[in-house]
Formats: sequence, structure tokens, C-alpha cells
Amino acid sequence: MRNYKRVKIEGGCYFFTLTLANRQGNDLLIRHVDELREAFRLTQRDHPFKMDAVVIMPDHLHCLWQLPQGDDDFSTRWYLIKSRFSRSIKPGEFISKSRLRKGERGLWQRRYWEHLIRDENDYYRHADYIHYNPVKHGYVQAVKDWQYSSFHRWVARGLYLLDWTTAAPEVIDANWE
Repeated sequence: MRNYKRVKIEGGCYFFTLTLANRQGNDLLIRHVDELREAFRLTQRDHPFKMDAVVIMPDHLHCLWQLPQGDDDFSTRWYLIKSRFSRSIKPGEFISKSRLRKGERGLWQRRYWEHLIRDENDYYRHADYIHYNPVKHGYVQAVKDWQYSSFHRWVARGLYLLDWTTAAPEVIDANWE
């Protein structure tokens, strides 16, 4: 078994990717987007963090978080978000024997991807990747047409133009999922 080592920096800024266990044709996250938003809201209430950017895709999500000064515990936050969301969804998914033995649901992949943001350029590259993701996966032709993202908040803040539909080729071609 691999020994995963997470980089934890108090007050750090992170890019995350979380994925459903069964991605094939699964639209659970957008079908239950209100429940997912509530899981985020409750977790932010109990364990504050700033979510700078987010995109909810049918079977995965990406986001940028800024943790509070003196706090590096993103793991608890993700545990709470995933478990709160899972409890809000009616059971019925396939559950492996391994998960059954541990009393787990089968909605989420056990692990998630996290990347510590290194600098401003890294931050904006990941924000572009997040917002371009629905186009990359072929769900829409233009970023502005995907409703499950923070793109329109960024437009309102003057960080993107509404017709922004391209990103730097290295962002679009990156295979971070």
C-alpha cells in the first residue's frame, strides 16, 4: 500500500479534486447540488474556510480553498462535507465488500487530490482550470453556460470577462484528474 503524505500549511491555499466512486454516467453531484451546497455551508459554519473558486461537475468537483491562519485541517472539512452529503442522499449505490465491512457508503472515492498553491501564477492557473472544466469535458461550449461554478462571481469581481472561453493551453491540456 502506498504511503500518501499530504502537505499541510497553516493558513494555506489549496486546489482540490474530489470524485465519485462510480463516475460512469453518474450525474449525482448536479442532481443533488442543493444537498452538496448544504454540506459545504454547514461545514464552513463549523470549520470556516474561504472557497475562492469551485466547479461542480456531474461526477466530480474542483475547488480552491483558503484556510484560516493557524489552521491546516482540510481533512476534517472534507470528511464532514463528504459524510454530510452522503447522509442526505438515499442509499442505493453499489457498495463494495470492503466498504460494507467498514460501514461505508459507496458514493465517494476514498481519497482526493490536493495541491498546495505555490504562488499567484499557480493560483490563477488552477482557477482557470476550474472554470474551464465544463468546456473541457464537453458539457458546454462556453464557460458562462455552466451554472454550477463560481465563474459568474469572478466576472462580477472583474476577474474574467463574460465571454472568456479559453485558457492557457497548458491549463486546458493538464491532466490533473
